[in-house]
Amino acid sequence: MKKLLLLVTIIICSLSYKSFAQAHVPGPVEKRMTDSICSCVSKMDLSKITNKDEATKAYTACILKHADILADLAAERNVELSDTKAMTLIGEDIAFTLLKQDCKGFKELAMQLGGSGTTSSSDEDRSGTASGNLKRIENKGFNYFVITENGNNEKSFIWLKQFPESERFMGDVAKYIGKKITIKYIEQEVYLPQAKGYYKIKEITSVSVL
Repeated sequence: MKKLLLLVTIIICSLSYKSFAQAHVPGPVEKRMTDSICSCVSKMDLSKITNKDEATKAYTACILKHADILADLAAERNVELSDTKAMTLIGEDIAFTLLKQDCKGFKELAMQLGGSGTTSSSDEDRSGTASGNLKRIENKGFNYFVITENGNNEKSFIWLKQFPESERFMGDVAKYIGKKITIKYIEQEVYLPQAKGYYKIKEITSVSVL
């Protein structure tokens, strides 16, 4: 379910207003999802959102608020949540529908989502690098890269957004298991509705195979 949230966010980050000419008629569940997202976004004070990073967090928060609908949406489209291509298409359709239904709040947010983004000094302060052998990439909703350093304790990093050459990790990743990799990340605090609390995560910004 969370993997679908990620893919939706990735699609929105590359939106162009020239992109939604495709013919698509949303089903009842998809309509309920887009209406819920539009309502959530429209209630936000968008004047306080000034860059791509903030817009992405705001949009993701609205999707997470209605995460219970996503499983029904996948069922409506007869797709498996593990089907990356199908989930990406669903993400595109949600974005296009939000634009076509003239959701004002979403259009304003999409302008920021389509921007180049900014990196604040606080982001730089929270950034880090870790190297080790890739033990596995596990799917717990989102994908997590798990590495070990010299056979010691495992370290986990979450794949939230697209990063350079991230596509190569979408298919068969067996060839990377055991290889030495370097992960660059930003540590941030996020709210998890299911756990009803804030937790620190290490979000991947790049992965290099050594």
